[in-house]
Amino acid sequence: MDKTANSNTGSPTVEAPANRFYRTVWRWHFYAGLFVIPFLLMLATTGIIYLFKPQLDALMYHNLMFVQPTNAVLPYTQQLEAVRINYPDAKIAKLTPNVASNRSAEVELTTSNDRMLAVFVNPYTAQVLGDRDEVNNLQAYARKLHAELMIGRVGDYLIELAACWGLVLLLSGLYLWLPRNGFTVLGTLLPRWWSKNRRLFWRDLHAVTGLYGALLVGFLILTGLPWTGFWGGTFAQVWNQFPAQMSNEIPKSTVLTGSLNQHRSQVVPWAVEQLPMPQSEVSEHQHHQGQGEASSNVTQEEIPPGTPVNLDSVIALAQSKGAPAGFSVSLPETKTGVYTISASPDDPAQEMTLHIDQYSGKVLAEVRWQDYTLVPKAVELGIAIHMGRYFGLRNQLLMLFACLIVILLCLSGLVMWWQRRPARGIGAPALPEYVAQWRTPMAIVAVLGAVFPLVGISLVTVLLLDYLLLSRLPFLKRVFN
Repeated sequence: MDKTANSNTGSPTVEAPANRFYRTVWRWHFYAGLFVIPFLLMLATTGIIYLFKPQLDALMYHNLMFVQPTNAVLPYTQQLEAVRINYPDAKIAKLTPNVASNRSAEVELTTSNDRMLAVFVNPYTAQVLGDRDEVNNLQAYARKLHAELMIGRVGDYLIELAACWGLVLLLSGLYLWLPRNGFTVLGTLLPRWWSKNRRLFWRDLHAVTGLYGALLVGFLILTGLPWTGFWGGTFAQVWNQFPAQMSNEIPKSTVLTGSLNQHRSQVVPWAVEQLPMPQSEVSEHQHHQGQGEASSNVTQEEIPPGTPVNLDSVIALAQSKGAPAGFSVSLPETKTGVYTISASPDDPAQEMTLHIDQYSGKVLAEVRWQDYTLVPKAVELGIAIHMGRYFGLRNQLLMLFACLIVILLCLSGLVMWWQRRPARGIGAPALPEYVAQWRTPMAIVAVLGAVFPLVGISLVTVLLLDYLLLSRLPFLKRVFN
């Protein structure tokens, strides 16, 4: 209750400021959960599927991904030609050499009817083993739902907003967990599993799990935000900058390296998405002779003179520069396009991105881990752990545990609401009648709004809507309280 009758005077007693603030935070927590829970359940479920993509792919596409090793790998140009013969009207985007002796090579292409396929080739025989639709498969559905709800930019913004509100849910939940009537181990640090009071059981399960899982859940949210469209894009523009001397003397296009990630799966690391794509220099001689000859302007940073600049020599150059297994080669798409070698291995310290002139074979840009500043390094490390890649199966199991915590918090929150739901309305905690002391809530809104603009705008909108309409108009008050 916000006011009670005084037994001596009969006058109303004003609720204590601390209690008003507690109830306000509780109301925020309730509304945040109302919006966020469906998104968090979806993100956790699809995250689990994509987390185990390597194992699922090996199980579901074993006949395409695995081959019997023989003597020697055929030239990559020959492997690519076999794909061109089988898919004559397709536009080939990139090739990933076989990552192990018993694995096939993968070629990504787009057919004439706009189907995006991964074509698998036996590297020892150049036999095309088959293809996988890169849009219509379980892992692709999971990734698209996880990233943008399969509805494009609007879905991306909704996911970002839900993730930011997830932080509000987490912070407000930790505040609500703080003991108000003295510290006790039971119910605060340990759940009372044996309690016959079902509401107490679910409350403890929710609160104590939230306490111990807060760091993991917060980590998942924060390491996922760099991939979002609004906040992540702005964040990348601020922090993904490289010294000008890295590309001062080469022709650059207005296209960014991150464009390679837009229509396909991740090709280049997040840290280089803002790097301008260089352009190949088209001389008159090269325009007529094609790609068969190398430039006479030879340096140590190019394919050796007299060696044709093609897929074989580009891959040989990548290997000579220590590219880790699993690197891919994106092919030039225009006359001024470049070969792009990109490696995003499990250990981000081995990441590398090379742009190579398609005529001269010269390395136009080379970016490695040591070229990243502190923030991109932290982001890449966070992404590797987020995706379960950094320390193998243990990493996957840790992130699986984090996803299960998210699911448990969501389901226990729903059960708690269901147990206390009223006959009418949604059962939101009542807004305190006396709300004069708004400095602390407004300070929280200001900080969140400065760091995460979408959540700041939405918080102000929700607060105004709640205070001016939901808690005042009788019909809305009956529904939302």
